[in-house]
Amino acid sequence: MNELLAAYRYLSNNFGQIQASKRCGCCNCMEVFPPEEIVGWLGLTMDNMNDPSAVEQQTAMCPYCGAEAVLADKSGLPINAVFLQRMNEAWFQRTLIRKPK
Repeated sequence: MNELLAAYRYLSNNFGQIQASKRCGCCNCMEVFPPEEIVGWLGLTMDNMNDPSAVEQQTAMCPYCGAEAVLADKSGLPINAVFLQRMNEAWFQRTLIRKPK
């Protein structure tokens, strides 16, 4: 599978993975930061806030731009300017992702 397609699945429901990481990056603004800087999470409601599985399924918001586009190093993907730029081009600039031959 193309690594950009594979990486996309780590942009949501990533609370546990981010908590276990040392470095995160945003695919929208391409900032790199420690997970402690993340203060915004999406996914909890009044109905599920006491459900431990719902807590684990929260999605991080970038502390710099607010996008739901945060990757963590625990994903095994590179958290650097080159990879974040590629993700940005693929998912935010709508560049074509080709299936590997």
